[in-house]
Amino acid sequence: MPDYKQGRDEKYGGQEPRQSDRKVEKTRDRAHEDQAMSGDPSGQLGDLGEALETHDYPTTTDELVAAYGDYEIETQGGTESLEEVLAPTDNQTYDSADDVQSRILGLIHR
Repeated sequence: MPDYKQGRDEKYGGQEPRQSDRKVEKTRDRAHEDQAMSGDPSGQLGDLGEALETHDYPTTTDELVAAYGDYEIETQGGTESLEEVLAPTDNQTYDSADDVQSRILGLIHR
């Protein structure tokens, strides 16, 4: 059955369907959501990103906290020390700087 514009106009009483209103409302609501931090991970990690690149691996969470615990990391809520960011984790072993950075970024973006 063909879709004639006249039939659609009659169906909605000359108004656009509610779907358009929902799309606008949904878009408007998303504008207030927390945005994930984007960009270069080493930029988010500051000097810590460079320090992790030169660190010897494998290493553990405890070793990282002992060496870099005071380094500040940008989070969605401000800044936290590496020790604060890693506090909820168990003593894990990391094989590379990428492993550590992925873990840190995962913790600060949840």
